[in-house]
Amino acid sequence: MTVQRRSASGYSAWRLIADELRREIADGSLAPAAKLPTEGVLAERFGVHRNTVRQAVAALAAEDLVRSRRGSGTFVVEHSVIMHRIGLRTRLSDSVGRRGAVAPGRLLSSRVEPAPPADVDAQLRLDGRPALLMETTRTVDDVTISSGTHWFDAERVAGLDEHFARTGSMTLALRAVGIEDYVRASTTVAARIATGGEAADMALPAGSVVLVVHALDALPDGTPLQAGTTRFRADRVELDVEHPAMSGGTP
Repeated sequence: MTVQRRSASGYSAWRLIADELRREIADGSLAPAAKLPTEGVLAERFGVHRNTVRQAVAALAAEDLVRSRRGSGTFVVEHSVIMHRIGLRTRLSDSVGRRGAVAPGRLLSSRVEPAPPADVDAQLRLDGRPALLMETTRTVDDVTISSGTHWFDAERVAGLDEHFARTGSMTLALRAVGIEDYVRASTTVAARIATGGEAADMALPAGSVVLVVHALDALPDGTPLQAGTTRFRADRVELDVEHPAMSGGTP
């Protein structure tokens, strides 16, 4: 990266360096517990003064991405990563429970949409009925790890948003409206840079990567229940997508 050329556009050189190092931390090029190159090496790499590198590293330290150890150097912080298993019955509370943590949900907003988007109407087989839209976040160890957009048949889950706001659990909220069980019907996963809104919801630095999961949940009889999109912090969550058991054939 030619920092000097790009910084001529008005974007501070130290910010460019911080962005580059942040991306390398996010994609694993700089692994957890890895030692950062010295200021001299980074200054030579980016073609800047050591003070500029020092400012960039200080910005990463303020975000708790790196930490200095006296006499040893600066290291990438080892954040606890959650392995979230996506299978027939996908529950984030089960995934974080394996490590003794809790994942309280927070309701950011909710409203009934008389005319939901066409794709939501089709997925939930609403046939023109109104849909309940809920926007939520999930927090583990005081860190917001995900933000979610959830669509439901408003008539089927009346009061769901109020129960979720009270319990912080989608499973408990669904039970409160009479739905005891549900299963995952389909899942697609992608990765991209977080939008400004997502970064704000999860307190992410600019340029952070999120894992985007589009999902359709259904009642055990196949009736569509929820069409949702969840954005996970890529630096805090790994996804383990289970494959259905195969009855035969070539793996």
